[in-house]
Amino acid sequence: MGSSRAKNPWGVIRIFSKRFYCGFSERIVDVPVDARIVKTGFDPEIARFNFQLKDLIRANQITKARQLFDEMPYRNTSSVNMMVSGYVKSRNLFRARELFDSMFSRNEVSWTIMIGGYFQNNQPKKAFNLYTEMCRSGVKPDHITFATLLSGFDDTTTLKEVLQIHSHIIRFGFSASLIVFNSLVDSYCKTCCLDIASQLFSEMPTKDSVSFNVMITGYTKYGFREEALKLFMQMRNMDFQPSGFTFAAMLGMSVGSEDVIFGQQIHGLAIKTSYVWDIFVANALLDFYSKHDYIDLAKNLFDEMPELDGVSYNIIITGYAWNGQYEKSFDLFKRLQGTSFDRKNFPFATMLSVAAIEQNLSMGRQTHAQAVVTTAVSEVQVGNALVDMYAKCEKFEDANRIFANLAYRNSVPWTAIISIYVQKGFHEEALKMFKEMNRENVHGDQATFASTLKASANLASLSLGKQLHSSVIRLGLLSSVFSGSVLVDMYANCGSMKDAIEVFKEMPDRNIVCWNALISAYAQNGDAEATFSSFVDMIESGLYPDSVSFLSVLTACSHRGLVEKALWYFNSMTQVYNLDPRRKHYATMIDVLCRSGRFNEAESLISEMPFEPDEVMWSSVLNSCRIHKNQDLAKKAADQLFKMDALRDAAAYVNMSNIYAEAGKWENAAKVKKAMRERGVKKVTAYSWVEIDHRVHVFTANDRTHPQTEQIRRKINSLVELMDKEGYKPDTSCTLQNVDEEMKIESLKYHSERLAIVFALINTPEGSPIIIMKNLRACVDCHAAIKVISKIVGREITVRDSSRFHHFRDGSCSCEDYW
Repeated sequence: MGSSRAKNPWGVIRIFSKRFYCGFSERIVDVPVDARIVKTGFDPEIARFNFQLKDLIRANQITKARQLFDEMPYRNTSSVNMMVSGYVKSRNLFRARELFDSMFSRNEVSWTIMIGGYFQNNQPKKAFNLYTEMCRSGVKPDHITFATLLSGFDDTTTLKEVLQIHSHIIRFGFSASLIVFNSLVDSYCKTCCLDIASQLFSEMPTKDSVSFNVMITGYTKYGFREEALKLFMQMRNMDFQPSGFTFAAMLGMSVGSEDVIFGQQIHGLAIKTSYVWDIFVANALLDFYSKHDYIDLAKNLFDEMPELDGVSYNIIITGYAWNGQYEKSFDLFKRLQGTSFDRKNFPFATMLSVAAIEQNLSMGRQTHAQAVVTTAVSEVQVGNALVDMYAKCEKFEDANRIFANLAYRNSVPWTAIISIYVQKGFHEEALKMFKEMNRENVHGDQATFASTLKASANLASLSLGKQLHSSVIRLGLLSSVFSGSVLVDMYANCGSMKDAIEVFKEMPDRNIVCWNALISAYAQNGDAEATFSSFVDMIESGLYPDSVSFLSVLTACSHRGLVEKALWYFNSMTQVYNLDPRRKHYATMIDVLCRSGRFNEAESLISEMPFEPDEVMWSSVLNSCRIHKNQDLAKKAADQLFKMDALRDAAAYVNMSNIYAEAGKWENAAKVKKAMRERGVKKVTAYSWVEIDHRVHVFTANDRTHPQTEQIRRKINSLVELMDKEGYKPDTSCTLQNVDEEMKIESLKYHSERLAIVFALINTPEGSPIIIMKNLRACVDCHAAIKVISKIVGREITVRDSSRFHHFRDGSCSCEDYW
């Protein structure tokens, strides 16, 4: 069998097909054969079978095609090439290669088909090896071979192969081939060698519209807007017709810029050249308008399109999601489900992200079910989005289960799991997950570090926070305003205002979020003057305060008892800055008034505010009533709290019981405790913790579980003797059990914060600062005791309780005993 191209000129084949081939099942009709056909050695019988074979392969009936192939009495190279091509199209490379290897004679078409098959199945190495084998066999590649080869090398990792193919193009004499050079320019563009591509383009003796389209697409891909525009105008001046790809590339470039007018001009040109309804161009227009927030225009275009595909739906659904119109996004998704488009290409990841943002578990579960049916769950984006959705919908077990089964995990699911651990207060577990993520060489993003820094702050792990800070710098995230504000917050929550201020000063850009982080840091650390001055500095920088800014200054007022200043800030929200106070602002203002004993004003504010008082507000009233001995209002506040079905915090019951106990009304106190038990409300266990040598040590009151318990207790007893000499007197009002005075004093010694402080004194160098965290408010006696301890040991002791920071130095506290 010789070369089919040598023996069968296309003109002869066309003559034959017109005269003799009358359909798939018909035989050769009895018409004299043209003399030219006979001279070429052309076999009409083989040609008839080849045409039938070609029809079956076009209809994707590969099994029938193979059956016909096996029944053919004679075959030529074209017959085998067609069958190999059929296997390649059906992605059966094993059979294709098996047949290819059995061929006695292979021409350039045979080799090209098989090379293309490997590229179609993402096996570029095998494709290039086969091309090398083709050259060694003595078969000369043609222009289709080179075009096929170049189409398969389309990223920066394949530049070496492209350069080698380029040299072969010159060696085999295809330098003048327009098809080959268009492919070569395209490959250099895709491998990020625009300088070489541009040079080749400029040196091409002849160009067609494909040449321009390829070069323009290359420029737009890498953001060379001016070059693309110049070439586009040159193309129009030379009367070359842009293709759908050109329009799509130019529109894609417009998406990446703020030049909406240019994109609209491209739209107008697409209308003029009748390309506007080309599905590829129409989809690019949809993408352009939706990403420039013209979602209504995009929807109008979508409704007018004569032809839609799955991509059209994906773009408009994602566009609505990006523009925050989640309900419309979901409605279109439901409409998409009624189409016949391939469900595997549905935007499941987008819809799961919408469900996550909306915390819409029902929508998320429906989308999950659809993804399972189409086996899309195995896709990386969908699996990651599922973890994120369940995490944000607070379905921790579902998120964890899917996370554990993911074959590939990028930063999205890791961040989702870390975030939910932090939300639930499992800070140590969150940090363990972060370490495991690093071991798997997954790099975190801003959201990952935000959650991890929050975990380290909640554990008061300053050393870990500094390590994370170093990672933020190394990964180039420090320039981000988001990461900068998170770092300020982390250092402030670890009690290190010096580091927080330094980070703030180093930030190249400061928006309202950054300033709010600094203002809040000062407020939480009890520095009211710095809080107010930072508030003024922010305004002088050209920024207007928002509701978060005002909440911080009101908190600073509350911590220092600055009632008049708080009232001025509160009123200025509406009168100066046109901001409506929110629930938290009212709650803080009620706290300011009650702590100062101005209960009438607090009650007036409660009656005037636009919503019903909540648990936080009545709890503030109750706490202050205890301090100011206002038993009547305390009972009113407690009754309001006890009516709340959602109340599961025992603090209200404990406070009311303590108020009765302080007044000697033990029977009433017992009734309150009984009611608490009957309602199944349990007192939250108080605990304190301290980090030493990257390990967190947790203590509860009267804790005896720590390995150093005996050493801790001996140290406490020795400190008590020194404290007595300094004039310390235990305040037993903090221990209201109906027991004798001596037992009360003994129990005070072993409160959780004191155990943590003494443990730190034993295990850290003399003179070094100590940072302690507590989940509840520190009691009055512990506050007094820690002041004395700081003076005796000559150390700065920082305690962060549920209310604020206390910085103890030389016998005094930063709160000035007002907290």
